[in-house]
Amino acid sequence: MVTRQTKSGRGPASTAYVSHVLDACGFPPRMIRCTRLLDLVTTMDPEATMIYLADHVDAGRLPER
Repeated sequence: MVTRQTKSGRGPASTAYVSHVLDACGFPPRMIRCTRLLDLVTTMDPEATMIYLADHVDAGRLPER
């Protein structure tokens, strides 16, 4: 999401900004994200699902070093 602050850098839009943008629809960002994940899983696109989840790696699923 590109905002005035993010267009000049590499950081993500703030949670407060995204929440405010979504106020009118009545859904929190987490619900929209979960719905998107469900769609990716049911369409059997595992690569897209992994790309989408790459920022949240469950340490319990990583192999032992």
